[in-house]
Amino acid sequence: MAKAEGEGGGGEQRLGPVTRRRGQVQDTTTDQRLLDSPAGSAEWVHQDPWRVMRIQSEFVEGFGALAELGPAISVFGSARTPVGSEDYENGVRIGRALAEAGFAVITGGGPGVMEAANKGAYEADGVSVGLGIELPFEQGMNNYVDIGVNFRYFFVRKTMFVKYAQGFVALPGGLGTLDELFEALTLVQTRKVTRFPIVLFGSSYWEGLVEWVERTLIGTGKASRQDLDLFHLTDDVDEVVALVSKETRQG
Repeated sequence: MAKAEGEGGGGEQRLGPVTRRRGQVQDTTTDQRLLDSPAGSAEWVHQDPWRVMRIQSEFVEGFGALAELGPAISVFGSARTPVGSEDYENGVRIGRALAEAGFAVITGGGPGVMEAANKGAYEADGVSVGLGIELPFEQGMNNYVDIGVNFRYFFVRKTMFVKYAQGFVALPGGLGTLDELFEALTLVQTRKVTRFPIVLFGSSYWEGLVEWVERTLIGTGKASRQDLDLFHLTDDVDEVVALVSKETRQG
């Protein structure tokens, strides 16, 4: 089934469901205004209760958009990955393979590896999902997203990545990828989620981190030897699909 590509908009800012352009673009984000509130200020008495309603509405919007998604895998990786690079092409291959295996593909909806994974799912006629976030440097939703939800608050978006996915695949990425990776590892380690495979794709990129976990974290008693079993390291796209399929469809 062929799908038509749209053209992405530039110079715009997405604040949850609201889009601002030109002179209406704001200099700060909702998260920033929430977290930068001065300690000891009584301002919260007048504003924070209303923020709770906004936070609640984001959960409702996310739940409503994704409730009927079906089996899905969240794919993470750098937004700075160039189109046509090896990491980008691996993202496309992984997105395509997951879609062909019957999984929806969830990403952060931005460029780089996120776009690549969405593109792979899109080209395989799978369901391609983007969960965007309000940032001071606007990324926008890539053109390969079928279902896109924009969030103001990181913690609401993080909930959606975990609640509606049966596993994580992390390609080479930066701080955002590491944030999602270690949060997922913590959730599995503490058994907040079960049967949740975490796959690191790209051994040459991740082996230094894995070595640090083994030698430093485990070596100094900050983590247990069995914590190495919380994730899998591979360079094989077929193994990615096999790992998430085996662990999410058992039991």
